[in-house]
Amino acid sequence: MRRQQRGSVPRDRDAEDGWEVARLSGGASLDGVRLAGFRDRAAVGLDMQVLPQPAVVVVIALGDAPFTVESVTGHRPMRSFVAPLSPGPAHIRGERVMCVEVCLSPQAAHTLLGVPPRELDGSVTALEDLWGRHARLLRERLTDATTWQERLVLTDAFLTRRAAGAPTMSPEVAAAWDTIVAHRGRVRVADLAASFGWSRKRLWSRFTDQIGLTPKRAAVLVRFDHAARALHAGDSASDTALACGYADQSHLHRDVRALAGCTPGALAGRATSAG
Repeated sequence: MRRQQRGSVPRDRDAEDGWEVARLSGGASLDGVRLAGFRDRAAVGLDMQVLPQPAVVVVIALGDAPFTVESVTGHRPMRSFVAPLSPGPAHIRGERVMCVEVCLSPQAAHTLLGVPPRELDGSVTALEDLWGRHARLLRERLTDATTWQERLVLTDAFLTRRAAGAPTMSPEVAAAWDTIVAHRGRVRVADLAASFGWSRKRLWSRFTDQIGLTPKRAAVLVRFDHAARALHAGDSASDTALACGYADQSHLHRDVRALAGCTPGALAGRATSAG
């Protein structure tokens, strides 16, 4: 997820601002999985607009305090949730936050979620709606654990078991995604399809079914992610537009407005990446 400047799931560099951050020693066992633990040590609270990014994010709350998820369908308390690649307008709030965050590549999400990504319908979804009692049991075990490494190892083992025998993404779709990421979204769908000997229609259908976005939308998302990082790093809108392959600054402005609901300047001031 991407966060506003105030009180949300932070990166390591925010630890001094009152967040305790833990990473799994040695990294996750599965490709395309990143694990982290977060605790709101200073009680600053979570106040986060969910923005698109090229990863599916699972957040598992520890303890009894739920998150409040605000979306076009209203307010809903969730103890754990899944944010898809392009989550639509949503806002997450919480107090006394303590959670495990799992960032999944689209390939890992295809294997681990248990439902086709397109069925998330571009909205933040309660984890129990996908994993049922397994989500509740995992959350209870993580809450009972006494150290961050124990919690992260438990999560890693759970995901490894879940991946055993689960369907994997087709090699062509996985390669198409990797190509889009490697080229920072600057690819032509027709050329991508031709590289696999597929028609544009076939790639469009298979990619959308297994990723949850069309190839064109995925390219827009990856390019936006690079632009958001550049803007937050202090690059000007004009330099960012040029470096990230936008036709001009107004093109960047339109994409940022469509995906983040704000101007590039506002996005630079509030957004950073978790995980």
